[in-house]
Amino acid sequence: MTLSILWFILIAVLWIGYLTLEGFDFGVGMILKILGRDERERRATLSTIGPHWDGNEVWLLTAGGATFAAFPEWYSTLFSGAYIVLFIILLCLIVRVCAIEWRPKVNSQTWRDRWDWVHTISAWLPSILWGVAFANLVQGMHIEVVQTSNGAVVPAAQVPADSLVPGAAHQITGGLLTMVTPFTLLGGAVTCLLFLNHGALFVALKTTGDLSQRALRMSRRLAPAATAVTAAWALWAQLAYSGNALSWIPLVIAAAGLIGSLLMGRSGNEGRAFALHFVGIAFAVVFIFAAMAPNVMRSSVDPAYSLTIQQAASADTTLLIMSVAAAVFVPGVLAYTIWSYKVFASRISVESINPDQGGLHPTLVRDSTQPEAHFGY
Repeated sequence: MTLSILWFILIAVLWIGYLTLEGFDFGVGMILKILGRDERERRATLSTIGPHWDGNEVWLLTAGGATFAAFPEWYSTLFSGAYIVLFIILLCLIVRVCAIEWRPKVNSQTWRDRWDWVHTISAWLPSILWGVAFANLVQGMHIEVVQTSNGAVVPAAQVPADSLVPGAAHQITGGLLTMVTPFTLLGGAVTCLLFLNHGALFVALKTTGDLSQRALRMSRRLAPAATAVTAAWALWAQLAYSGNALSWIPLVIAAAGLIGSLLMGRSGNEGRAFALHFVGIAFAVVFIFAAMAPNVMRSSVDPAYSLTIQQAASADTTLLIMSVAAAVFVPGVLAYTIWSYKVFASRISVESINPDQGGLHPTLVRDSTQPEAHFGY
């Protein structure tokens, strides 16, 4: 195994970490206004992700940083060509931070309701856009090799299969509309439904009483649609766009995980349902990367314009240094992540929450002499 392939796999692992963990964060935000009937239930729902949501975003930062260092051509091609989509996602993530952190600052239901709506919208948009983005990586994008000096397109016959063209770069030359197809829209529906179900299962797992039962019932309604839409998209991807027969393996495992989660949810075992759903999402990400290989970005214009793992990779010296650093730091990060979820493993009771506790009275918001108040969510 070459270092470039190793880092392609490691980046896939980072995306698995992000989408499986941030997936239920998004899901909780998406169902916040639906599931939470009053202030106590909404605070309990938010408290399920309270200790984790900001740490889960680190997986995205690490995936982006690793891509920049290990595959600079991949990073520059993707981020320069799809910057509007990625900017919208980034903006939603920033706004969501404000919604979560500022919500408890003022003891006013109107204030909290407004931030809850902001939170909900900033969870729905990325959940759809991530699916559209990954579906584009599987389907292929309007990519050509362009001379950086004059913008001239290099003929496909002159593009080597194992190296970059000197003085040229891969560029997404199509507009945003070329990224919107039935296949990519279905990909957006996949991540949206999976995250919705993931969030419902997480709330069912982390709360007690009526709130937990209603979250589980919501999952029972969502699971069949999420499983069916995911299966349809994955089969479409495998049969129409994947040239890798091995990608059938993660596809089957993902399907088994989602079906098993559906059955466990119907039997009332939310713990196993969440664990199997976690496995289903993880192997769905594995399937996406397996379907992409040996490319990191497939061209829909001409296969010769596709950006391969070997073409996009940094020098072996860079990858070796990164591998040593990853071997030192990644185990510690994983251990801390597991420990943090173990520490906050207890369930949250709605009855234990005082809806009137926390935050400044609205009339004191502009009083600089008042200490900052922050009690829960």
